[in-house]
Order: sequence, then C-alpha cells, then structure tokens
Amino acid sequence: MTATLNYSISHLAPATPQSLDIFELKESNVRSYCRDFTATFHTAEGSTLTSEQGQVFIDFFSGAGALNYGHNNPVLKAALLDYIGQNGITHGLDFKTTAKKAFLTAFEEQILAPRNLRYKVQFPGPTGTNAVEAAIKLARKYTGRQNVVAFTNAFHGMSLGSLALTSNPRKRAGAGVTLNNVTFMPYDQYFGESVDTSLYLANMLRSGSGVDKPAAIILETVQGEGGVNSASPAWVQAVQAIAREHDILLIIDDIQAGCGRTGDFFSFEALGVTPDIVTLSKSISGYGLPMSLVLLAPHLDVWEPGEHNGTFRGNNLAFVTGKVVIDHYWSDASFTQVLKAKADVLHQGLLTLSQGVAATAPNRLKGRGFFKGIEFEDRSLAQKIAAQAYLGGVIIETSGIENQVLKFLPALTITPAQITQGLHILEQAFAEVTAP
Repeated sequence: MTATLNYSISHLAPATPQSLDIFELKESNVRSYCRDFTATFHTAEGSTLTSEQGQVFIDFFSGAGALNYGHNNPVLKAALLDYIGQNGITHGLDFKTTAKKAFLTAFEEQILAPRNLRYKVQFPGPTGTNAVEAAIKLARKYTGRQNVVAFTNAFHGMSLGSLALTSNPRKRAGAGVTLNNVTFMPYDQYFGESVDTSLYLANMLRSGSGVDKPAAIILETVQGEGGVNSASPAWVQAVQAIAREHDILLIIDDIQAGCGRTGDFFSFEALGVTPDIVTLSKSISGYGLPMSLVLLAPHLDVWEPGEHNGTFRGNNLAFVTGKVVIDHYWSDASFTQVLKAKADVLHQGLLTLSQGVAATAPNRLKGRGFFKGIEFEDRSLAQKIAAQAYLGGVIIETSGIENQVLKFLPALTITPAQITQGLHILEQAFAEVTAP
C-alpha cells in the first residue's frame, strides 16, 4: 500500500522545540536575513507575514523587491493553481510552451509596444545575476572588447562577472579571485550635488586616460544596495550620450528598480533614455517565482544557438504569473495612476518622519516612487532603528556600504492604512532608539 503524504502548511510547521534549532545546526553560516528577522515565518498575505507564534509583521521589505504585488496575491495564485491543476508544463528549458507564448505576447503587446520599445527577449538563468552575466557577456561578444564601466556604490549580483561590477568591498572579498575587466566611475552626486560626474566619465574615455575602451556602461537608475542613490534625468541622459559618442553599449540594470518600483514599469521611462540592453528579474514573475530577462536591441542578438543557456531558464510557472501581472496591473494606465498617488502617501509620511527626528538624528530622504531610503549622518542608527522596528512588527532592511540607509520597499499593492500603521511603528522605533 502506498502511503499518502500530507504536505499541508500545518503539517510542515515544526512540532517540537528542538526543531527550532535546525537552522542553527544545519544551515550554512552564510545565511543573513534570518539573523535580523529571527522569527520562523509561517504564512503570508498581501503586505503581512505571520510567524509560527502568530505575530503579524508589516512587510516593508517585499522579498528584497521580488514581491512587488504582495505575498500570495490572490489573482496570481488563482491562475497558478489553475495552470498546475491542468498539468501545465513546469520545467521547459527553452521549449516552446503555451505559457511562454502567452507571456511573450502580453509583454510585447502591453509593455514593449506601448512604450515604442523593440527589444528582443532572452531568458537566461532564473536570477538577477544570471541576467547581468548574460548582458555583459553579450556586450563583450558584440563589441569584441572586454572592459565594462560600472559605478561607485553599484550592486549587480554575486556571481563572478556581476560581482566584478559590484563596488561593495565586503561582497567583493568573498570572490576569492581577482575581479577583472571593470573600470569604476563616480555615480551621480558621488562628489556632492555641485559636481557633474558625467564630465569625469567623458574625460576618462578620451584617448590617453589609460582606460580601455569599454564594451558597455552598466548602471542602476536607483542604487538599491548602494544606499538608494537616485540618478537625475540629466545625468543618465549625459551618460547615454557619452556611450553613443564612443560606440559603447548602455545597459540599465532594472532588476530592483523596475517592474513598477519607481512608478513606471521601467525605471528609465521618466528619465528620457532608451538603453541598448535591460536586465529584469525579482518582480517580473510577480509571485516571487524565479525568472529573469535580458532585453536587447534586435541588432545585438548575435548569439549562436545554445551559446548561453541554463537548465532553469524556462520557468513556466513564472510565465503564468508574469502574464497575469501584465494583464491585471499594466494593461491600462489606471494602476500607474493609483500607484503614483499611493507613492505620494508614502513620501509624505516619510517626509514627516524624517523631519520629525531631524533635530536628534540628522538624515536625508532619498529615492523615487516606492523605492525610498532615509540616510542618517550617524552611520549606526539605521540598523538600530530597523532592529527596534522589527520588535514592533515591521520588517525593513538597511542598505549602503555602512548600512547607513533605512530602505523602504513596500509592495506596490500595500494599502494606505498599512503604510500609515507601519510608519507609526517606525516612528516609535525612532523615538526609542534616539531617546536620551
């Protein structure tokens, strides 16, 4: 007789106190988020997470930006369960499947075409760093050059090629090898608001500087891990003009800043530029399912069949939810309008919060849309506030080289009431941390 396996959520919940030590006993020391958010989380819905003990947390983290539409979004979940129930293809390599066809059609008709973007779509491995690796590999193949320009405070991933583009010294140290063929340039306002760093880039690309002509320039329009540094339209436009002058490809890494995070689907829409290559991941599936894309100008598609591939580049479950995201949220302008109005609620709340503690904790509000940060002059303060907010029921992370920025990534579907509640808890955390 075949035993019936019960994989319900209640069955998976640890039943004994001893099992709570399994993470410490068996999981690698490399784990990080669980050291700050110590609860064992059991269920999640929308913008809340619930622990085994029943404590409810407001989520201002959203899976590091992978859950722009919230946890277990009911519209996406219904489509996913229906697809699975019909024995739809789950793993498909780069086979043609109905799920991929539906996603590509929706992406072309409702995302690319209305924005007059003519990109071809590459499915690399399922994570953001896979997309970056493919993008720089393609740029080098197309141009025949090796060097790539990246920027101060950049973060592009943890595999070797992406890590070479990442500036954080602690993350770079983990590579164990020399990270080559990248030249770092100063990001917008790196030397202060009065210095146009695009002029530095322009001068360093002239002959005689010692900088090898790059295959590509890669940038984030908002540097998430680097401290929520937001580039101005003028600066990004200047960088694009420099790239075109020197026949260098412009890659925009929209892995965290894209998919509506800054208010538009792509973070570069409001900046007046059209990159040659775009990388997307995190919330492109909408449900937290692994998926990434490389969008490339058609003339750049010089790949040979199978020249870059990956076993899990065909995640059909992600195609299903990604297509529903497009249909449900991006098929007309109403979602963007509501999103921008709600982002203003968040901004005003953060502005009040920032100004309210300025006397005891000098700080600066940063970012765009639903991608915000508060940077503190006291570099230790953000981590203390995040820890105190967690005790009060808010999950929020820090960013920046010294973790000096309190970073806000709420789901785009969060309610105004949840924003207000979460900010109230943060206000209490500010007061407790900064009290004499």
